[in-house]
Amino acid sequence: MASLDDNALADLRAPTLEDLEVLADAAFAALPSRFTRLCEGLVIHVEDFPEEEVLEEMECETEFDLLGLFRGQGLAQRDAEPRTGEAPNMIWLYRRPILDFWADGENTLQEVITHVLVHEIGHHFGLSDEDMEEIEQKAG
Repeated sequence: MASLDDNALADLRAPTLEDLEVLADAAFAALPSRFTRLCEGLVIHVEDFPEEEVLEEMECETEFDLLGLFRGQGLAQRDAEPRTGEAPNMIWLYRRPILDFWADGENTLQEVITHVLVHEIGHHFGLSDEDMEEIEQKAG
């Protein structure tokens, strides 16, 4: 097993919010166009943690329980024309829970971000968690 010298360790740092934004943008850009063209107007945010109200609403035990969140109306629930004053559909990716999940797993950080992003976009399409679990089981 290769070892890192002290200088290499001294240069290591946790990915920042901006780093995760770049990875999220790259993950989104790598998705099939038939998938992304249905996401017009979708806004992606990266925050360190979910807000307290979100944690309570989602019945999370800790601030590390939620990796991402979709807010808005799924395509299946939307009207053909947007309503005046309607907020855009938004996805939040939570940096610290994502990093914690990544540190305990075998996937790359890019793979984790892609998985979370795809899961949250699934909500944009109006899929339930159960629908996405079924799709992931069939794919895996």
